Amino acid sequence: MPKTTSAALLEPGQWVAHPDCPDWGDGQVQSVVGSRVTVNFENRGKVLINTDHVDLVVID
Repeated sequence: MPKTTSAALLEPGQWVAHPDCPDWGDGQVQSVVGSRVTVNFENRGKVLINTDHVDLVVID
C-alpha cells in the first residue's frame, strides 16, 4: 500500500507520485533540501514541490 511521506523521509532515487496530479505519472526524487523536493516526473518533467503543502506518495 502506498504511503504519504514528509521530505525528511525522502532521498534521491526514490520513486513517488503526486496525489493531486496522477497524470504526471511516477516521479523519481532528484534532490531534497529542507521541505523542498525536486522530482522528475515521467509525463511532466522536473517539478519543485514543497512538502509542507503536498504529501508525496512513495511507490514501493
